[in-house]
Amino acid sequence: MQEIELKDIKKDYRSNEAYKSLRTNIEFSGDDNKVLVFTSCTPNEGKSTVTISLAQSLAEAGKKVLFIDADLRKSVLAGRHRVMGQLKGLSHFLSGQADLGDVMYRVKNTNMVMIFAGVVPPNPAELLGNKRFESLLVSARKSYDYVIIDAPPLGSVIDAAIIAKQSDASILVISANTISHKFVKVVKEQLAKSGCPILGVVLNKVDMAQNKYYGKYYGKYYGQYGESNSHE
Repeated sequence: MQEIELKDIKKDYRSNEAYKSLRTNIEFSGDDNKVLVFTSCTPNEGKSTVTISLAQSLAEAGKKVLFIDADLRKSVLAGRHRVMGQLKGLSHFLSGQADLGDVMYRVKNTNMVMIFAGVVPPNPAELLGNKRFESLLVSARKSYDYVIIDAPPLGSVIDAAIIAKQSDASILVISANTISHKFVKVVKEQLAKSGCPILGVVLNKVDMAQNKYYGKYYGKYYGQYGESNSHE
C-alpha cells in the first residue's frame, strides 16, 4: 500500500470543536453505524471538506478509518490536497482495471487509508451498484472502525442513494442560507427511500458573526482559549 501526505485543512478553534462534536455524536450513534455516507443537495456546499475533516478527526482519536471518495463524476479531493502522480482510484477498481490494494493509499502519520475517485467513467451509477463495491464495503467493515464515504450531491444525481442502500447510515451536509427548505425536504425523502437511516444534518458555512450568542460570547471566549492553548 502506497503512502501519501495530505495538505492540511486550516481550521480555527471553533471548527475543530465542531468536528470533535460531530465525531462524538457519530461515536454515540451506535457501534453498528460503521459505514457512513455523506451527501448534499447541490455542489459547493462544503461536503467534501466536512467529510474528510471528520475522517481525520476520527483517525486522530485512534480509530482506523477508510475514506472513500465516491464522487466518480466530479471529484476535487486529489487536486485540492495536491496529491501528485498517477493515482488509481475507485473507478479503476469497480471496472476491474485494478485490484483493491492498488487503489488504497495510507495517509502518512495517521490511522487513515484513502481511496480516491479515479478517472471519470461513462457509467458511475452502474459501477457503484455492482458487486465489487458491495464486496469492498463488506471487507472494510471487518478491517476498519469507520468507513466514511463522500458521495455526490443527491439533488443532482442518484449515486448517493445507490451507495446509501449498502451503508449503515447517512448524513446530509447543507450550506446555511443557500438551499431552500423545500429542496432539502425533497432530497431527504429521496435518501429515505434507500432504506438507509439518516443520522442527521451538518449545517455548514454558518456566518458566526451574525449569530449574537456564538459570534460574541463563544467566539470571544473560546477563540481566546484556543489561541492561548496553541502557544503552550
